[in-house]
Amino acid sequence: MLSLSAPSQCIAGVVLLTIVTIEFGGWFLTKIVRGQVPMTEFQRNFARAGHAHAGVLVTLALVCLVLADATQLTGALGWVARLGVPVAAVLMSAGFFASSAGRDVHRPNALIALLWLGALSLAAGVVTLGIGLLVT
Repeated sequence: MLSLSAPSQCIAGVVLLTIVTIEFGGWFLTKIVRGQVPMTEFQRNFARAGHAHAGVLVTLALVCLVLADATQLTGALGWVARLGVPVAAVLMSAGFFASSAGRDVHRPNALIALLWLGALSLAAGVVTLGIGLLVT
């Protein structure tokens, strides 16, 4: 029988609730694709990328929570293994959306830094979890 630790169970609950926002993003993306929301090609591409990253990383985050509970990681390393990917989902998606916000935008603004912070969070989470699984 599968049982989650209390931290993983709480994080999984929050992550599952975020799927509603991803659904809303998908609906909004259909409006963009149909031309109902004026955007540059750059903005359309970043909207697609932000939505895709959110969906994939949220799914990966749920898998990582189960795997984190299969390790002996505790303390800060346990938290990095559990939160690295869900935090990356938020930061990377926010980086795509926030850095392309505005009218007639053709290149990312300074908020693209959120994307790179998310990439660091993703790397920290999966490397920590991967090593944790290998040494357990």
